[in-house]
Amino acid sequence: MAKSKNHTAHNQTKKAHKNGIKKPKTHRYPSLKGVDSKFKRNHRYALHGTVKALAAAKSATA
Repeated sequence: MAKSKNHTAHNQTKKAHKNGIKKPKTHRYPSLKGVDSKFKRNHRYALHGTVKALAAAKSATA
């Protein structure tokens, strides 16, 4: 008896594009999961403050 086919990619790209291949969604603030709980609170404010400061500096130079 002949061996069976192990793999085929037939129709897979059509199926993938049927609903469109989308980019992963980006979130406004990245997750702080895994950050030490002792520093998490201050770290959150520091990160977002840095983002605001960078945006302000960028708009000032432009």
